[in-house]
Parts: sequence; structure tokens; C-alpha cells
Amino acid sequence: MKTNYTDIVNVNAIGNAENPIALNAILKMADDEQLVPSKQNRERVLFIGIDVQQDFMDNGALGVPGAHGDVARMTRFLYDHMDQISNIAVSIDTHAPHQIFHPCWWIDENGSNPAPYTAITLADLDSGRWRAVINPIASRDYVAHLEQDGKKTLCIWPYHCIQGTFGCALENQFSNMVYFHSVAKKAVVQRLVKGQDPLSEMYGVIRPEYDTKGYINLDFLNKIEHYDKIVIAGEAKSHCVLESIRQMLEYYETRPEITHKIYILEDCMSPIPGFEAATDQTFADFKKKYQVNIVKSTDRILS
Repeated sequence: MKTNYTDIVNVNAIGNAENPIALNAILKMADDEQLVPSKQNRERVLFIGIDVQQDFMDNGALGVPGAHGDVARMTRFLYDHMDQISNIAVSIDTHAPHQIFHPCWWIDENGSNPAPYTAITLADLDSGRWRAVINPIASRDYVAHLEQDGKKTLCIWPYHCIQGTFGCALENQFSNMVYFHSVAKKAVVQRLVKGQDPLSEMYGVIRPEYDTKGYINLDFLNKIEHYDKIVIAGEAKSHCVLESIRQMLEYYETRPEITHKIYILEDCMSPIPGFEAATDQTFADFKKKYQVNIVKSTDRILS
């Protein structure tokens, strides 16, 4: 590589509103690299960056402690394996204020909205503790199905990743590296926009937690199996990363030759506080049941 890591990434600017490195300069350097195009890679490697967005950085609206360090390690991994990585896919959590997991959807008997991180259960709805101000019948149906299907309890999150805002954007230094790779390797970045259904959470990139239409991103699932290795990192480990991986593993649960190709960069993701123990147990279960590879970004996993 003719271009230095520090020409692409300024680690001190991770999570900042201003990107001190001009994208046009970065992409000119990428074009000058003249790397072998990704379609000519003998080993096909897909990197999936899940919700590496400004609002999930340490100081973001729904900040994940440790995210800045995760991005530094993630971008270093991408730089060190620039030529081996064939393609990059990024998920982009995208919301509006009026969604079932945001405060303005609910009120109590005094007309007050719930505070962020409030859990809302079916018992809360039936007792009148909380009431949906928008589509109450469908809202109750959603909460009931979460409990019936053993999903995560509905959590009220801070307003985050509102479409068109700074917080919804890819983190700027991660974005620098992703688009550098795109131009240097002549590989189009795949964007997985998720989370726009007002009546469902969508932690995973494959499907919402529950919806009446049964949406599933089969197009992306079917692309995965054509890669030799799938490397996954992002935020938050306890929610969007975990559920994305779970959805992929459940889809391919009878095909260990696919699940064994998944590599999880454990040092490039962090959990939301309070979910650490459950998250670690779930990842341990993934490794035992599906033989996924849980590794560090410094491990030698790409040839």
C-alpha cells in the first residue's frame, strides 16, 4: 500500500461532526493504489459493518461505551487486509421520531412520555401504566408477540439515527476506510438500510423483530453463502450485531459449511451497559452450536 493508514483515518476524529480528511483526497489516493480488483480475488471475503454510525459512538445519542476504540481497530483491520477483502456491506439503522421504540409513541396516565431505557411489557399495557398514542391495537399486538416469541422486551430508546441527521450517518473515519476500499478494489459498497417500520424494532439486518408481512432479506442471505469468509463487526454487540448474527445462523442452521465461514471480531464491537453477561453467553452458545469463529482483529484469519 502506498497510502498510509493515517492518510485515511484520524483516530482522534472518530465520532466527531467534522471530518478533517477530505473524501475527495482519500478517493484520489485510493484510485492511485491500482490494487487487483476485488472480482479477481482468489479467496472471496465479505466484511459486514453493522450500524457503525455516529449516534452509536461513545458520545452519540445512543452511545455505546467503547465504540471509538472499536472503530479504530476496525479501520486498522480493513487497512491491513485491504487487498484480501473482496466486498464490504454496511447496515444503516434509519428511523423517524414516531416509531414504537421512541418516547413520543407512549404516554402514561398523566400524559408523560417514558424515559429512555424504559421497558414496556404487556402487563404494563393491560394495567394502563403505558398507552400507545398511535395505533394502540397494533402496538399491543407487537408487544404481545415479542413476549410470545421470547424476544427482547420492548425497550424505549433515546431518539437516534433519525433519517437525514448527522447521527444517522456512517461514522466518518469508518466511512473514509470503507469508501477507500470501494475505489481501490473497484467494489461497490452494499448498503443495508433497516429500521424504518414504525411498528417494529429491527435490530438484525435480515428481518424485523416482528411484522405481519414476514419480511426477510433473502437477497443478502443468498449472497453470503458465495463467500469463503464472512467477517462481522459493529455496534452494539448486545443488540444489532447479536441479532444480525443470530438471524444469519438460524437461516443456515442446517448448513454448517456456511456458518463455519463466519468470523466475529470480538474486539471491534461493544455491548450496551447492562447486557454484558447475557451477550457473552449468547456468543458462547453461537460458537458451540454453529462453530462460528470468534476472533480478534489482530488474529491471522485472512490469507
